[in-house]
Amino acid sequence: MGLLDVFQRVSQAPTNPHPAAATRTFDVADLYQGPVADRSEVPADGGLPLDEKLRQAYFWIVNTAIISPHYDIEYNEGAPQQFVLGDSKCRLTLPSAQSYSSFVLLPLLTFATRRKCLFVGGPGRGKTASAILMGILAGYPVREVRRAMQHGHPQMTIADLLGNPLPADLVQAQSMDDIRIAWRKWLGMRVKIVDEYNRIPTRTQSALLTVMGDNYAELLNHIYECPESAWFLTANDDQGGGTYQVIEALRDRIDVIVQALPFNTRFLADLLTRLEENVRPEEMVPRQIIFTEAEVDRLQEEIRAVALPVELRRRLEFFTSQFEFCEAAGEQFEYRTKDTARLAGVEWHTLTAQDTGRDRLKDLGCQTRNGLSVRMLMTLLTYAKAVAYFRGNRVVELEDLRQSLPFVLHDKLVPDPDAPFFDAPGNAALRTDRISWLRKLFDAACAEFDRLNLDREDPVGTLMQEFGRGLDGVTEGEARSRLVKVERAIAELAKGRKLYGHLYDDLLQLKYLHQRYTNYLRWLKTQ
Repeated sequence: MGLLDVFQRVSQAPTNPHPAAATRTFDVADLYQGPVADRSEVPADGGLPLDEKLRQAYFWIVNTAIISPHYDIEYNEGAPQQFVLGDSKCRLTLPSAQSYSSFVLLPLLTFATRRKCLFVGGPGRGKTASAILMGILAGYPVREVRRAMQHGHPQMTIADLLGNPLPADLVQAQSMDDIRIAWRKWLGMRVKIVDEYNRIPTRTQSALLTVMGDNYAELLNHIYECPESAWFLTANDDQGGGTYQVIEALRDRIDVIVQALPFNTRFLADLLTRLEENVRPEEMVPRQIIFTEAEVDRLQEEIRAVALPVELRRRLEFFTSQFEFCEAAGEQFEYRTKDTARLAGVEWHTLTAQDTGRDRLKDLGCQTRNGLSVRMLMTLLTYAKAVAYFRGNRVVELEDLRQSLPFVLHDKLVPDPDAPFFDAPGNAALRTDRISWLRKLFDAACAEFDRLNLDREDPVGTLMQEFGRGLDGVTEGEARSRLVKVERAIAELAKGRKLYGHLYDDLLQLKYLHQRYTNYLRWLKTQ
């Protein structure tokens, strides 16, 4: 087998030989099918199911194109083997189930869901090469991907980024509408790459933000509507440093951050082969793993259709409720949040000095300086579904959420390095290892959820379910009875001496229910 064949070989064996339940949609033809009719997930054109094609792309990249022997997204089907090494007693874990490299998997899922991924790491670690591969998977020629890539530099103008007005029109035009714009070709591509985005001047960053956030470009009152795209950006660090500080709104638009880990010198022979044979993996991507525009559209639909169980959603609710509450930030109950303090410009140490005596090791919210936005939660749900889909499942599992969460929240949930948690024995390294810290944070929230037995005893959830059935036909007596139950639930929660984030969210939810029933009773009196 020649070297070219080795680089273009795609395994014909199933990449994840494990039966998955097919997602069924109603079809009139189903009424005429017999009870033994078999309907598979094979597409109408007879090709591979898209989740299998996505896995084939992953394994080709990780085994052939990108040298990334770092399987840091670990799954287990039993107790994994662990080895304790060194004076620091660090653990090397051998996963017992198919595990993955985040440096390849997360960008690939970004491609599939058309989200925004930031590669961070030192120069020469494969960030740009990985981004180029994503453009080739979308069907663009290598040369076109390279030419369309935007290279951040200190002199980059809005015209460099978006396009230029035609010179003849500038002279002859009687109005702005008469000026035609020569838009940059990259704006119309479905994979967009911005290299070293933190070297772009602040004014140009604002133009980039409009394209990233709203899918359109504006120049001289002319609008260019961009297609929905997957974005890949690179930077040498994830703190927004560079020639220019990255504006907060632009950083917030990034959905997931992936770190390029160091090269393992045991793979130097592979580099030598590529050098001697003048092989560039991006020029040898097999046709079998290139996706059409229609296939990516279908990928998005199938990923959105992956189910998230109620039990898992409750754990996520409990986890995310830990971080926004800040008792010292306001007087009115609704404004006792970290965001209120941020908007007021209060120094963080001033707030922590007003601590009410809560157990700062037990309170997970004490480990962070902020809470989670709606955009973050939507992104987290998307990637949890995408990981489950990639693994061949149609229902999200707890481990899918646990493994995707650190990469989504990597730059979004800001740790407080002065929190007592980081001074506890064995936790000092978590000040710098964001991925491990976020996993431990989620594990701690799940442990507390189990301790409180919230999957079986959730009075607030019961009241919400009752309200969720609607108010049609509810009598005045029934509404008043429900009001009493809400007030009793608040009184029960008020018995605790300390307030924590999850209790704060529950109390606000109960106040919401109380107001809805109060308004309903007032309406009934007018009938």
